[in-house]
Amino acid sequence: MVIINNFEEYKAYEGKLIGVSNWHVINQQQINLFADATHDHQWIHVDKQKAEEEGPFSSTIAHGYLTLSLIPYLWKQIADVRNVKMEINYGIENFRFGQAVPVDSEVQLQATAKSICNLRGTIKVTIEAKLVIKNQIKPAYIGDVVFLYHFNT
Repeated sequence: MVIINNFEEYKAYEGKLIGVSNWHVINQQQINLFADATHDHQWIHVDKQKAEEEGPFSSTIAHGYLTLSLIPYLWKQIADVRNVKMEINYGIENFRFGQAVPVDSEVQLQATAKSICNLRGTIKVTIEAKLVIKNQIKPAYIGDVVFLYHFNT
């Protein structure tokens, strides 16, 4: 895990891979709980039998937004940004889903610092987030997450 204490330490990662998370298994229980939380019970996600018999993936698949919602959890495994008064999830940009994530797949977040700038004391960080699926060539998605940080002085 990378420890970042201030703007200068963050800036040193600009244009570089910051790191990768641990592998995380997306199981049916997690998919079902996400379906309950979002009221999205489409059969491709929650009906194992129908998904196996009629679905294009021969199994249920994770919701795309479920895989996106893993970013904070997986990001915290990559970087520990310390000495912060406030951290804001500012935006997500240019996300593209490359392929579905079948149930029981292992996924891992790869985080690359695209840009880090100081906007009069507010640090704006754009991270390219790529969710890879174990033993697959194409990622589940790739796109940018934007954070704002206010470091203690």
